[in-house]
Amino acid sequence: MKAIDAEVRELAAGMLKTMYESRGVGLAAPQVGVSRRLIVVNVGAAPEKGEEIVLVNPETVEFGEDRAEDEEGCLSLPGITRMVSRPGVVVVRGMGLDGAVREIEAEGMLSRVLQHEIDHLDGILFISKVSPADMVAIKPKLRDLREKARESEC
Repeated sequence: MKAIDAEVRELAAGMLKTMYESRGVGLAAPQVGVSRRLIVVNVGAAPEKGEEIVLVNPETVEFGEDRAEDEEGCLSLPGITRMVSRPGVVVVRGMGLDGAVREIEAEGMLSRVLQHEIDHLDGILFISKVSPADMVAIKPKLRDLREKARESEC
């Protein structure tokens, strides 16, 4: 995406709405079936709480050295949560809806959510970062989700 136009703004607004309706704190365009590098984030999980962040073409430009482990889940994998280790601090750069380049240094929950959503843009799900034992434990849930998805296609 090179230009911020009405279509991009409409996509971002729709993604924010979907994220809030799903009680999420972040969403990437591929999660709603759109092949674009766009993420929306609000760690407050509600429009009146926290800061809405919309980034076009976000990229991670720096990771902190310290790591933090916390529980993650994903709107794409409902009902599955696991502990995931990620850098505790991250610097992310992307374009805002005003067309200006933003650079965000984030820690804590915001750092985790930005990393999680950028991972989506690169085709990475959080479950690829869990321990082998956790992966074995969630396999039945993944199988159930796969079956439900197949049933809904009919």
